Amino acid sequence: MKVQQDEQALLERFAQNDKKAIETVYQQNYKTIHSLVTNNSGSADDAKDIFQESVIILYEKLKNGQLELECKIKTYLYAVARRLWLKRLQQQGRFMASADSLEETVPVETEIDDHEKVNAEFELMKKALAKLGEPCKSLLEAYYFQQQNMAVIAKQFGYTNANNAKTQKYKCL
Repeated sequence: MKVQQDEQALLERFAQNDKKAIETVYQQNYKTIHSLVTNNSGSADDAKDIFQESVIILYEKLKNGQLELECKIKTYLYAVARRLWLKRLQQQGRFMASADSLEETVPVETEIDDHEKVNAEFELMKKALAKLGEPCKSLLEAYYFQQQNMAVIAKQFGYTNANNAKTQKYKCL
């Protein structure tokens, strides 16, 4: 999956130190990294540091021509920030990785590939949903995206019970 043209243009401007591009990268991605760090034993200052380091890595790799991004900027920054944060936790002794868990650590490239695959699958689902008519489109969105249970869907769509809603869902597929 190639990076969309608008993200590619943003990356090019970012690599050229364009102030607006830098601000955009910060605005679109900081909250995600902040949540990652603060939800995993970190402070707001830790989040700022990790985000800054991640952005610097992105910038340096772009400048050196070492990076041809094939995923969203957010996905790349998240993967880098996650690795940096786990490394910092290990250095501070707040994250003790056993030999078994180290073997389970997924390389960033694999993680990015997984994100790309999920993004591609969501794009396919969006296209397929766009072709569906009502009530199938709304019913599938309620079940898969909003993760509502069948009893709620039955009530919302006027089916007599959850089994009837489930039957309709299968017909839509």
